[in-house]
Amino acid sequence: MKTFVIILVLIAVGMIGVNISMLDFENPLEGDSLVAVIGIGAALAAVLLLAIFWQSKRIQQLIKEKSNV
Repeated sequence: MKTFVIILVLIAVGMIGVNISMLDFENPLEGDSLVAVIGIGAALAAVLLLAIFWQSKRIQQLIKEKSNV
């Protein structure tokens, strides 16, 4: 599971990089640049959700270990 989450985070970071390269800083909310802004936001949301998922799995593991002791 850990490897899968890391791979997904790396893919999301790669998508952020690609979308930043498509971004037109003079007109960020027009044409292809708007698509890039939306893509950056979506990739950031994915990274945030994966971080929350990772932390919840760690908490679940800690609770499981404490119940076994």
